[in-house]
Amino acid sequence: VMRQPLPPLRPLSSTGRVLVCIALALFATLLLIAWPPAHADDVEARRAESPYFHVRSDDPALDVLPLKGTTVDVRIAGVIADVTVTQHYRNEGQRPIEAKYVFPGSTRAAVHAMTVRLGERQIVAQIREKQRARLEYEGAKREGRTTALLEQERPNVFSMNVANILPGDDVRVELKYTELIAPDAGAYRFVFPTVVGPRYRSPSASPDNGALSATAHLQPGVASSASFALSVKLEAPLPIADVQSVSHKLESQGLGSRKVQLALADDAAPDNRDFILEYRLAGERTATGLMLYQAPDAASPDAENFFLALVEPPQVIAPGQINPRDYIFVVDISGSMHGYPLQTAKVLLNELIGGLRPSDTFNVLLFAGSNRALSEQSVPATRANIERALKTIDRMGGGGSTEIVPAMRRVAALPKPADVSRSVIVVTDGYVAVENEVFQLVRRNLSQANVFAFGIGSAVNRHLIEGLARAGQGEAFIVTRPEQAARQAERLRHIIDAPVLTRLNARFEGLDVYDVEPTALPDVLGGRPVLVWGKWRGNPQGARLVLEGRSASGDHVDVVHAPAPSSDAVALRHLWARQRIAQLGDDEALVGGQAQREPITALGLRYGLLTAYTSFIAVDQVVRTHDAALPVVQPLPLPQGVSALAVGAESTTAGTAIGAVVPTTPEPAWPLALAATVCVMAALAWRRRRIVAAWSVR
Repeated sequence: VMRQPLPPLRPLSSTGRVLVCIALALFATLLLIAWPPAHADDVEARRAESPYFHVRSDDPALDVLPLKGTTVDVRIAGVIADVTVTQHYRNEGQRPIEAKYVFPGSTRAAVHAMTVRLGERQIVAQIREKQRARLEYEGAKREGRTTALLEQERPNVFSMNVANILPGDDVRVELKYTELIAPDAGAYRFVFPTVVGPRYRSPSASPDNGALSATAHLQPGVASSASFALSVKLEAPLPIADVQSVSHKLESQGLGSRKVQLALADDAAPDNRDFILEYRLAGERTATGLMLYQAPDAASPDAENFFLALVEPPQVIAPGQINPRDYIFVVDISGSMHGYPLQTAKVLLNELIGGLRPSDTFNVLLFAGSNRALSEQSVPATRANIERALKTIDRMGGGGSTEIVPAMRRVAALPKPADVSRSVIVVTDGYVAVENEVFQLVRRNLSQANVFAFGIGSAVNRHLIEGLARAGQGEAFIVTRPEQAARQAERLRHIIDAPVLTRLNARFEGLDVYDVEPTALPDVLGGRPVLVWGKWRGNPQGARLVLEGRSASGDHVDVVHAPAPSSDAVALRHLWARQRIAQLGDDEALVGGQAQREPITALGLRYGLLTAYTSFIAVDQVVRTHDAALPVVQPLPLPQGVSALAVGAESTTAGTAIGAVVPTTPEPAWPLALAATVCVMAALAWRRRRIVAAWSVR
């Protein structure tokens, strides 16, 4: 059989060309879906740690918003704040529920008590080792008993689980904590966080950072249905002057006296940003110098007495010559910084970079899923270089994930002359879950630099911001609004330019002290007081604390005479233990793993404190139901000024329609998507032109 020759190839018709182009576009789109971007996002991380948007349940019998309100009572005496937080839960549905609520706390809080009120019954929580408390909670939940579990996930992030809340139940959980309010440049600042921002966790993050519960967030612009009330009672040894809140409107009584009462104004919208209270005392001295707590059973061999020394640094004396400095600005431009936070950061950077001296050098590193530097090495702070840096920053828009660890590694690798003092300034909202990894990196690689951290936004991750500064022997700053940028930039300049007090040594005369924190006193920067904690034995009458160091003008000596001890300052017991636990936590972050688990657990159990390894558990002894409680995650509002890019845009239903899991926004693999879109648009446009031409001929 003779083979027939193949017919010649004909050019495709216009319709065929359009179809081929569309097919290629569809293929590219499928390739885009199947081929993940180079910078993976939290989809690859543990699903339970991804923030997600709340989706209301379609079950009318289920109350998906069991938290009805939070009431905060703050009592400040001198430099110690005692805070009582009451969370009110009520089940208005028709089925038993287990309420799960992730909420923030102060990074300085020593949480020492929890009580559950169920109708007329009161249940006092017990402190337990964390795993044991979790087992007790799960057992009580299965048995149908109402139970509550309080756990620490970060020093500033807690989770509350309340199981077997029956229809019509009214449950009130009361937490108590104490914290120190140390003056800073003569001003006192009390902060009560109200919301946990979305946390990005890199898929390559070390497990040493620990687990973090998923946080359910309401859609942008949706306010929480839970009420919020806060009141403050201030008592001081001097008249209280200049009381203000930079975050909320206040109603006040007694201004100018030694006792002031404050409350939130009725029109405040408080639950999507930190509550920040600032005040000053009349006169120049601080509220306290040395405080002594004496145990009621002081004669017992097991009795422990505690002290706190708070000593102002010497007055700033301008040095004859300011040595040249190198500044590295590390700026977060991720999705959570989009909009208001990034605009605030730009105002701050204009103040910081614009105020550099001609003798200084600097560099700028911008990071999201990747990072890029202004230059491979620091450049002189000439007007041209400053303007180039500011223009580059001004063009930036927020988007992508928050890969802070690679950015800090790159900072550590930047070359630095041996005779130049370097300051690293990190600007971020801190919405990451890799705190321990960052702290470890700073301690190991940036020992020759001071690290200053600027938290930008209305509800920043203070654990990261303050921990960065502590690890880098620097200072933490919080900027909630653009108009605060100039003041905070000036404060940084004051701290850096002020002569430090070095070779600091604290010793007691006439008193036997032990278990002193910190074990080695850091250099003193301008405007910051020196804090020394510890225990004491003996007779304090006539005793004194001597603080010695070296300043720019020579030797410096500060002497503080011991006051009469008091049994009312019991908060010092909790605060000392909290300080020791924080120090052990820093050591643990440095070596990785759970190296300090045993001593932290022992301190938590001995002093009744919530820690990473101890929890509070309350269990009702009455079996109240045989129906399984449905889990309900209480959603949080997005922090003020934070856009939906902090959570993401793609969602899949999770659980009992309680929420939709939304991974933190990745940096998009845009080239394929762009090519597909352009191809389709070009094909359609070309097809339209052919149709118009055909009609014109007709």
